[in-house]
Amino acid sequence: MEFAWEEFLNPYEQAVAELKLKLRQFRTQYRQELVHSPIEFVTGRVKPVPSIKEKMIRRHIAREDLSQEMEDIAGVRVMCQFVEDIYEVVAMIKKRTDMQVLEERDYVSNQKASGYRSYHIVISYPLQRLDGVKEIKAEIQIRTLAMNFWATIEHSLNYKYQGEFPQNLAVRLTTAAEAAFLLDQEMSAIRGEIKEAQALFQQKSIKEIE
Repeated sequence: MEFAWEEFLNPYEQAVAELKLKLRQFRTQYRQELVHSPIEFVTGRVKPVPSIKEKMIRRHIAREDLSQEMEDIAGVRVMCQFVEDIYEVVAMIKKRTDMQVLEERDYVSNQKASGYRSYHIVISYPLQRLDGVKEIKAEIQIRTLAMNFWATIEHSLNYKYQGEFPQNLAVRLTTAAEAAFLLDQEMSAIRGEIKEAQALFQQKSIKEIE
């Protein structure tokens, strides 16, 4: 009998929708106060069934253990302008009472050998269902726009080469990752000027609407 994937994944779909809404509300509140928002935008997805099956085989995860052993079935990604914003978002998440941080992996300060940078948080999220509360594990990835650009390209290439990059390509990717991080550092160095300019633009836009 085929496993009821749609029924199994439905709570994860609900969790992603709720988490996206809650994190976007942070951004809205910051902008209403006319101050810099550490959140630029938020996306989310539920892992496709073929990807779940592939990971089950690769990690030797039994189907009955999926909910506990696979932490990224529900995934939310938070994009930030500055590296400093990443840690502000992390602090905001830790203060919330409607989710519990289970695990953290700081690949921003401790990037992977490939050059990958991002901050990963695994949370337990209490989902309200008709039959009661269901604890859902979800992964929140927090990164800058530059980090996300690099990671998106690397992910596409990884799909093509299945992780076995040609040496020349691997070197180029690592170099590109460092270039992306250098861009982040330069933007951080002038972030005061950037934030001031953005605040002035936002105030001007509001006045034009009024």
